[in-house]
Amino acid sequence: MKYMKQITLAVLAAIMIAGSANAQMVGNYTRNSDDGPQTIVVQIIDDKLFCTRESDGFEMCHGLVLSDDARWRGRTMKHPDMPRFMTFNGTASFSETQMNLRGCAMGICDAETWDKQ
Repeated sequence: MKYMKQITLAVLAAIMIAGSANAQMVGNYTRNSDDGPQTIVVQIIDDKLFCTRESDGFEMCHGLVLSDDARWRGRTMKHPDMPRFMTFNGTASFSETQMNLRGCAMGICDAETWDKQ
């Protein structure tokens, strides 16, 4: 099982490198969780925003699109504390030092603020 995780991470890294021709790094952010701080890698790939947890490749902001109000919006955001098959509507916005996220699923909403590293 340990090797399967290493192989999966290697494959994800190869895919990210292969697709990086259209990628723009936004930055690394710190997400505070019950398990401690997590590094989230934020990129724009083909004009869509992606937020990936560095430790395991978990994709939280999956392909958000920039709207006219300077917020990134999408319907396929995921939360690491929810079942992996669940997605929700969400928005992401940026300041110079933080990334703010808000999402709702089935009438339940939550928000997080991540600090830029």
